[in-house]
Amino acid sequence: MDTSYPRDDPAASRKRDPPPTVIGVGASAAPRDHLVWSLFNTIYMNFCCLGLVALAFSVKARDRRAAGDVEGARRCSSRARCCNALATAGSLVLPLLLVALVVTGALHLSKLAQDSIDFLSYQLSIDDDDDD
Repeated sequence: MDTSYPRDDPAASRKRDPPPTVIGVGASAAPRDHLVWSLFNTIYMNFCCLGLVALAFSVKARDRRAAGDVEGARRCSSRARCCNALATAGSLVLPLLLVALVVTGALHLSKLAQDSIDFLSYQLSIDDDDDD
């Protein structure tokens, strides 16, 4: 029996090695909940109720962050940001598109009216010349 110390046991040598250093880049930052943006969209720009949905996801993100579920908070935060972006874009782009359509329609109708007036005045002037 060998009683010499230290023994060369592979399991013992693994226990003595220091653990590897792990550096998390940006993983420790808590996700944002976008609550102020969601409140603004709910009150002022509630396009297709997306502002209300974003508010619900913002509150869920805040609750999950407080409970320590960082991954769940990150998912809810991402969904809140997406709903907020869609609500803001829909509330700004669609009215601008509607105004552009009304303006171009009005311009087209005014051109048609002017062409009709020109045509009718030409026909009336031809009829006046035939009477002489």
